[in-house]
Amino acid sequence: MLIRGILNPHVLSLLARVRHTNTLVIADRGFPFWPQIETVDLSLVDGVPTVLQVLAAVRANFVVTDAYMAGEFLQHNQPATRRAFARALAGVKLAHEPHVEFKQRVPGAIGLIRTGDTVQYANMILVSG
Repeated sequence: MLIRGILNPHVLSLLARVRHTNTLVIADRGFPFWPQIETVDLSLVDGVPTVLQVLAAVRANFVVTDAYMAGEFLQHNQPATRRAFARALAGVKLAHEPHVEFKQRVPGAIGLIRTGDTVQYANMILVSG
């Protein structure tokens, strides 16, 4: 029995299949469903869990070299929210791009973890290192 770290077997299975340069999406509650990629839905209620909580759990045992987020995230969120995301991605090369371009990257991901996050444009694509 696992006693620490990620306990969800579906998330563990997904992470175990991500290899060097593969991508993984962590998305908010409103992110569109992508039938062609595996989705692990962790949403419980609004705000539970958050993208940042899932990111922290994933980063504990997962090498992330690059990340992509929608540029609209910067426009629609307060400075404190933007700082929290920047801190959570410390040491990761982060690029912001138009949401339309961001969504074009999604089908190439190994999988998607959906959260209950309500932060606008909180979605991110992580590149495995």
